[in-house]
Amino acid sequence: MKKLFLLDAYSIIYRAYYAFIRNPRINSKGLNTSAIFGFVNTLEEVLRKEKPTHIAVAFDPKGKTFRHEEYEQYKAQREATPEDIRKSIPIIKEVVEAYNIPVLEVPGFEADDVIGTLAVKAEKKGFETYMLTPDKDYGQLVSEHIYMYRPKHTGGYEVMGPGEVKNKYGLESHLQVVDLLGLMGDSSDNIPGCPGVGEKTAVKLLQEFGSIDNLLNNTDKLKGALKIKVEDNKERIVFSRFLATIKTDVPIEIDEEQLRAKPMNENALKAIFEELEFRTLSNRMWGGTGIPAEKSDKKNGSKADGQMSLFDTPQVNTETGSSPDLFSALESSGGMKMLNSVPHNYVLVDDAVKRSILIGKLQSQPSVCFDTETTDVDVFTADLVGLSFSFRQGEAYFVPLPPEREKCADIMLEFKAFFQNEKIEKIGQNMKFDLLMLAQYGIELRGKMFDTMIAHYLIQPELRHGMDYLAEIYLKYRTIHYDDVVGGKGKNQKNLRSVELNLVCDYACEDADVTFQLKQILENELRENGLEKLFYDMEMPLMRVLAIMEMNGVRIDTVALRESSEILTRTVLTLEKEIQEMGGVEFNVASPMQVGEVLFDRMKLDEKAKKTRTGQYSTAEDVLEKLRSKHPIIGKILEYRGLRKLLSTYIDALPQMVNRRTGKVHTSFNQTVAATGRLSSTNPNLQNIPVRDEQGREIRKAFIPEEGEVFLSVDYSQIELRIMAHLSGDKNMLDAFNSGYDIHAATAAKIFKVPMEEVTSDMRRKAKTANFGIIYGISIFGLAERLTIPRGEAKELIEGYFATYPDVKKYMDDAIQTAKIKGYVETIYGRKRFLADINSQNSIVRGYAERNAINAPIQGSAADIIKLAMVQIQQLIERNNLKSKMTLQVHDELNFSVPKDELEAMRTLVINEMQNVAKLKVPIVADSGVGDNWLEAH
Repeated sequence: MKKLFLLDAYSIIYRAYYAFIRNPRINSKGLNTSAIFGFVNTLEEVLRKEKPTHIAVAFDPKGKTFRHEEYEQYKAQREATPEDIRKSIPIIKEVVEAYNIPVLEVPGFEADDVIGTLAVKAEKKGFETYMLTPDKDYGQLVSEHIYMYRPKHTGGYEVMGPGEVKNKYGLESHLQVVDLLGLMGDSSDNIPGCPGVGEKTAVKLLQEFGSIDNLLNNTDKLKGALKIKVEDNKERIVFSRFLATIKTDVPIEIDEEQLRAKPMNENALKAIFEELEFRTLSNRMWGGTGIPAEKSDKKNGSKADGQMSLFDTPQVNTETGSSPDLFSALESSGGMKMLNSVPHNYVLVDDAVKRSILIGKLQSQPSVCFDTETTDVDVFTADLVGLSFSFRQGEAYFVPLPPEREKCADIMLEFKAFFQNEKIEKIGQNMKFDLLMLAQYGIELRGKMFDTMIAHYLIQPELRHGMDYLAEIYLKYRTIHYDDVVGGKGKNQKNLRSVELNLVCDYACEDADVTFQLKQILENELRENGLEKLFYDMEMPLMRVLAIMEMNGVRIDTVALRESSEILTRTVLTLEKEIQEMGGVEFNVASPMQVGEVLFDRMKLDEKAKKTRTGQYSTAEDVLEKLRSKHPIIGKILEYRGLRKLLSTYIDALPQMVNRRTGKVHTSFNQTVAATGRLSSTNPNLQNIPVRDEQGREIRKAFIPEEGEVFLSVDYSQIELRIMAHLSGDKNMLDAFNSGYDIHAATAAKIFKVPMEEVTSDMRRKAKTANFGIIYGISIFGLAERLTIPRGEAKELIEGYFATYPDVKKYMDDAIQTAKIKGYVETIYGRKRFLADINSQNSIVRGYAERNAINAPIQGSAADIIKLAMVQIQQLIERNNLKSKMTLQVHDELNFSVPKDELEAMRTLVINEMQNVAKLKVPIVADSGVGDNWLEAH
């Protein structure tokens, strides 16, 4: 069978680009690769799963097409193409050509005309043709041997022939698609259609009359306003059909040999992927012979530019006998250096005499890079395999450690004086891991510290900061790949301890050597960007605090969770039965598709509900929230979903996370993830624990203090609004905070023009939503949705807000303008947030950047303030020899396990530090609570 795939390039590209709009893929050169990455993944999936015998990719040509000549307003309303897409198109064409797939482009005709023409011609030559596109217009082209191959929002694809198209749109025939478009128009292409005729009316007309021609010849059978609309717009309807009709006679011929699927040009494709930094994709396609992905160990965390080259100073030969076959196999084109191609001196320090000599060298250095090699990335289950050190470019030392813990501890004791020497600067990559590993052996790292991962995070917060990546970008050097050292993937990987010692030596020494060299570059970049104070006074001390907090861990009441699980599981089953009874039919309540069919087909809760492109109704939370008042079943479904998520994510999962060795949960606090400066956490993710509903509170109840102690929780009160008042300097907002008023009531009083004592709870609720919504750039539509009020009322609310706080509006405008000029915004402490799309010609893309320009200085400053407070609080705990422990940080909240006899001292200490760590134009307020668990304290 001859199987031809024709891809509509732009529809795939746009879909991919907007799928990544909130978290774009940016490489080290600042190129947004989202569209390219999405396109390549789509192409790869087609080639792998469908195995076409023939394939081509069609692009729209530059300039106008015949439709523009006929209708000047054709697509005139469209936003400008995002700059990132414009930059991506030539690269995507290079990718397609590297796959040896023809690029089709015919001047004067759109891609769908080219695809339509080839599909029809291919059918005559015995092809089965699949048109890959999400656009419904292609429905007019399907036939017995021509299909639409449509991406689904939920993943995967649907194949649509005549029957599927007919059923999807409720038509008598797929041939009516073009008439459907002629009647209803197409807003995306600015095809006018008949005014006042939407999809439902158009379908009914076609079901009755069969075609536009028959309809226009029988308008006397219509009645009322519809009759007038159709008769008054006959020419417009016919013209709209013409614009919507896909051409099948474009001057292009079928060349079977040209379209035949051919082997890709691997070298060309590898070079492109290397330039784009598609490591994972490349590794998936070519394994170890492609571009190595970043190590799956503790050293890789995210990106930047640099022109330095590794090993500029020649060094003596290695003493370890590296594995050139392995390293040669990994080497690829692109000017990258690798270990076997550069002089280096990596020394295996494998006895007591050599260790003694090395320690003497280390103690005489002003600055030393060190690294730990372990059996696992979980410090609480890992064992040390070895230590590596470097204090000179191209030179490093590896100390292997025995598997017996007592013997290992004895050797670690030899190095304790070095690690605790405060006069020696310590350098590392993701040093928090190393601090935690050293702590397992009773060693506290002291002295000035420099973490290359954190340094790069401050310099380029949006990018990656892994060591492998930084080596390529700054040093033009490709490191030994971890997966190739241990071999295999997942469970098939060897333990690092079982790897040949000389290979481990090269791998570990290279880590220390590369990190030492990265430090020299990143130190200068911090200075040049004015980030030294932020790095040394905030982020590096915080790293140590986070290590202590992770070491402390937090106790979990597993018995309480087990009881909660049993109760909630019974509640879920009861809810399921209630929902089925309300729906009048047995169905899978966990299936969005079946829920949609029950709510909209059976119960008719929303006559306007439309099926998505996947052929099912949307039952997303925001959709159901709007229908909550229509029927009690909606509230029950939302409650059911919330409980199921709670059970799987926390209540049933948390007991599995308790460490067997410590009996606690040790969440990982991530310092280099959120571009705003906020901390995040994993295993478990504490930031997303719900707090407002009863079941969410059950989770907090399971977090308990140490035996015989109490849980102290202290959180900032409206810190982001206070920062907004400080940054904007708005008199009314400053007065409200400085007078100690309830800011939401004060806002409501101003907006609704009533005395404070006459502010109702509803007024306050609306003002509170506006207060916090403005910080995040909420729109009139968004505010209306959130408050379930008419858009007119939302508009008045926002206008009233800015009339109340005029300098807040000025701050917002100034923030956007500053970002447009500088390309970034800053927090109070100088943390930068880069906004590459702030000057985009596309309003959607630009709008997202503008919202970040407003919010990043506020959210980032709040993050900075609590970080500084954490550092100072931990210092005071140690200085005063307190037994209290800081255990958790969640957004604006700090939590502690406190001995009862230290409670009042700790409460005073924490509140005092949190409230006085920064000086704003308004008071900083911290509220505290105490209890036997997190819920009671919070």
